Amino acid sequence: MWYQAELRFLQSTLQKMHLQFLWLLPEELPQAPLDLGIRKLLGREAEYRRIFFELPFQASQNTIYKLTDSYLCKYLYLMLPGDNPAVLLIGPYMSVQLTHKQLLQEAERFSVSPQLFKEMENYYGSITVLNDESFLFSIMNSFAEVLWGGSETYTMVDLQEDQLLASPFPLVGNPLPPEKTMLTMQAMERRYAYENDMLRAVSHGMTHKAESMLLNISQLAMEQRVADPIRNLKNYCIIMNTLMRKAAEQGTVHPLHLDSVSSAFARKIELTGSTCAGHKLIVEMVTTYCRLVNKHSMLKYSLPIRNALVCIEADLAGDLSLHTLAAMQNISSGYLSALFAKEVGQTLTKYVNARRMEQAKQLLRGTMLQIQTIAQYCGIPDVNYFSKTFKRYCGVTPKVFRRSLQTQKEIPK
Repeated sequence: MWYQAELRFLQSTLQKMHLQFLWLLPEELPQAPLDLGIRKLLGREAEYRRIFFELPFQASQNTIYKLTDSYLCKYLYLMLPGDNPAVLLIGPYMSVQLTHKQLLQEAERFSVSPQLFKEMENYYGSITVLNDESFLFSIMNSFAEVLWGGSETYTMVDLQEDQLLASPFPLVGNPLPPEKTMLTMQAMERRYAYENDMLRAVSHGMTHKAESMLLNISQLAMEQRVADPIRNLKNYCIIMNTLMRKAAEQGTVHPLHLDSVSSAFARKIELTGSTCAGHKLIVEMVTTYCRLVNKHSMLKYSLPIRNALVCIEADLAGDLSLHTLAAMQNISSGYLSALFAKEVGQTLTKYVNARRMEQAKQLLRGTMLQIQTIAQYCGIPDVNYFSKTFKRYCGVTPKVFRRSLQTQKEIPK
């Protein structure tokens, strides 16, 4: 197959977007349901073969089909070039977030029994949501140009399942059988696997990936445990705060840093007054915990260096001499000095002074504390030595640095 490399690239890209990528052959039915089980769940199996095995193999050459089914799920499919007929199927996914109210309306449209509604909600909560389909279509257009030799050689056709089926199929109103419970379990497993992937991205500080995955999680994945939508969202925020804190901890961020961030978000969660604010807070949590991993992850350091760095960050005003930090860990000063230089890339004294000067700059920017007081907060009681050290690291004395900041503020915008 001459386009095998392009096909592998497409598959890898779509899998990162958590989109199902399947290769269909005539009369070979995959064991896993292509629609992830919604038709079997609702007793509408008669639609299944028509939509996924008869219709795709009636596809025209050089055509990408965009199918929207009766359940608001979307699929892309196309006939691959070659001697043997094969269809590439992508999906399902959704382009809009269904709210709990909208799902109730959909359940009423399909006459879904109360026994089935929870399972239906779990199903929709597990479907990938693409709020912006432009990237997916760009990828598919690029793939089509490779397959068929240019942008002028193929077409894209929109299909609606409701228009393709001659008449709706009746629903089965029986109580929930064991196989439907299994479908519900599979939907929940997909949702949990997706969330776990996002938390792994947080644990590695991969902000862009974590934020992108968060946008694709359906709001229906936030289980309706209480009637009040704001309280329900707050509960979900509390869960996410805990999970992201644990993910950042797996990224070797010390609890010293995690505790303050987690506590701050706990307060923000309880002050949230709308569902919109709650969703924004979840995005903020993802970004903040990823930033925390990127800034404070100690994965590359040995235990003695991790302990030393945490002690330094915990109290820049304290005694951070090589002797003290070594004695705290019952190791020799020489060993800690050599290990610190090897793993951090500079001497411990130089690192401590640099961190203290960074704190000094923050205090000079954000407070009107006297320079003598700032020197004490930075662990250097001798103000003359503090000023000399500051100038060595920052190029100017603390007084000149503060004066320059005040001058900048006076410049009209």
